[in-house]
Amino acid sequence: MNAWYRRAGDGLLLEVHVQPGASHTVVAGLHDGRLKIRLAAPAVDGRANAALVDFIAAQLGAAKRGVSIEAGVASRRKRVRVLGATRAPEAMLPPAG
Repeated sequence: MNAWYRRAGDGLLLEVHVQPGASHTVVAGLHDGRLKIRLAAPAVDGRANAALVDFIAAQLGAAKRGVSIEAGVASRRKRVRVLGATRAPEAMLPPAG
């Protein structure tokens, strides 16, 4: 089992580490047992959180309304719930090598 996600009820819980203000939005691998995501959006007025929801929904093939931040709204360390994912969470990891 991967430490950065787990199945919970009818969805997934992802443990993520977010780096807002990056040059582009991308998964940067694993960081301290969490999925590290660099976001192009700044951490101002909830823009980084909105960008995170959009990005995770697109990566996992879920509707935006099925993605919510459960913990860490004001932190870089967040817990995100995903309902209705059509892709496995491992698909978000960058290729090894």
